[in-house]
Amino acid sequence: MHKRMARFRTPLLLAGVLLALSEFVHGVGQVSLAGIVLVVLGLVLFFVPSGASGRPPITLRSPVSGRWVPVNSPADKVPSHGTHELGQTYAIDLVYAPDPDVEWKPLRSGAIASRPETFPAFGRPVAAPADGVVVQVCGWQRDHWSRNSWPALVYLMIEGMFFRQTLSLLTLSGGRFVLGNHVVLDLGDGAYAVLAHLRRGSVRVRKGQRVRAGDVLGEVGNSGNSSEPHLHFHVMDSPRHMVAAGLPFAFPYESDGESRTGVPGGRRPFVAGTAAGTEAASRAA
Repeated sequence: MHKRMARFRTPLLLAGVLLALSEFVHGVGQVSLAGIVLVVLGLVLFFVPSGASGRPPITLRSPVSGRWVPVNSPADKVPSHGTHELGQTYAIDLVYAPDPDVEWKPLRSGAIASRPETFPAFGRPVAAPADGVVVQVCGWQRDHWSRNSWPALVYLMIEGMFFRQTLSLLTLSGGRFVLGNHVVLDLGDGAYAVLAHLRRGSVRVRKGQRVRAGDVLGEVGNSGNSSEPHLHFHVMDSPRHMVAAGLPFAFPYESDGESRTGVPGGRRPFVAGTAAGTEAASRAA
């Protein structure tokens, strides 16, 4: 029962906030008990699984190609992003790291913030992980400067947890302002792939369009709740983010000289897509 209730965490939180605002607008002078209960229940349910964890991983094609670093990976912890909200229980963040001699770090020294164009991930192609139909598209949100220094990270937490989250709740946009520019694909069999934080103006598909695995959907950007340009990817069981449950997935990649199928983790660089095939051929030659 609690797992089914977890699907309604965001609607409950929204109802509580709206009820509290209604009390304030009408001059009651205090937040109603019902509003408090709904808000508390909604917050508690953010940490309750939504009930889709028993499904075996869905094997997909990697949405990126080249050398990447996995961050906030479900291979390291579940929920990977600390919450089951928006169906992102098994979400992963992928940071492009083409130079093996440059170690990726979550926080940069020096400038408080940098233009997104200064990061190697910005503008990298993002491909469909399987055949599917586009069910959601958003491509107008701006690409902001990085927030990967301590001062900027604090701002990101405040902006992401309060401003963007509240804006998504109040507009019933299903996390659109958290995901930034994104594409949602219906993969069939009750699975929906989410590719988020895309570059403004880069989305190449439209709602209702059928795509094939490997088709370019857009480019990596820094829109939404993002600290630096990267691809946020997850799979869920509904196109409605607010009530979706996350689904586990796997894709082929190479790490430490071995070919694997699963989810990369441990912030260990991996190679995926056509680049992985090229490396494998080079070693065989």
